[in-house]
Amino acid sequence: MSNPAVARTVAAVHTAGPMLEPTKQLFAELLPGVRLINLLDDSLIQDVIQAGTVTPAVARRLVTYFFAAAEAGAEVIFNTCSSVGDIVESARVLVPVPIVRIDEAMALEAVAAADSVGVLATLPTTLAPTVKLLRQKASQVGRQVEVLEGLAEGAFQALLAGQAAAHDQLILRTAMRVAAQSQVLVLAQGSMARMETTLAEATGKPVLSSPRRGVLAVKALLEKLEARETRNPGKTA
Repeated sequence: MSNPAVARTVAAVHTAGPMLEPTKQLFAELLPGVRLINLLDDSLIQDVIQAGTVTPAVARRLVTYFFAAAEAGAEVIFNTCSSVGDIVESARVLVPVPIVRIDEAMALEAVAAADSVGVLATLPTTLAPTVKLLRQKASQVGRQVEVLEGLAEGAFQALLAGQAAAHDQLILRTAMRVAAQSQVLVLAQGSMARMETTLAEATGKPVLSSPRRGVLAVKALLEKLEARETRNPGKTA
């Protein structure tokens, strides 16, 4: 990507604190010339977990953040929470700038590479939307893909209790079980990305995580917008 006089602007919308620093690091590495705005409201994911689903109130607040990001000058919005993916789909017809889902590129890669995909998650509220996304993407590309669910029960609670080793062990145990029936494993939560290599080595299967792939999708979109502007100088993207 070239370096325009005015920096490109991307807004990342977070529903959980643990995604803030990894997102900053990935943008610094992959998109160092981009101005990154971070909008964080961790009450969103807390409310989703408590309700067991994305409530209308959560949906309204999330869309409000998307509009705020657009008003702040974002040319692309990066949604870092897989649990609210369905709201992103609805918001795309309302918000005046494109929204990139953190897990969309991962899902496309998974269904293109395998006939059976295992999904690992520590929360049912993230597992279900990821399974749905994988099935949608498989249908879009005309492939029959079996999607297997792997919920590491108790892992999220262990993490909240500061028991990182227990959290990781529960995920590993779930991965070993699901890997026996899967050609590829995907990590439903961006916060699980740090286990990608460990799980791949333990299971002997490819393991895909979403943060890096999501930021690369943002990069590709920015490059597309810039190319369009180059072909049509003086016009907005």
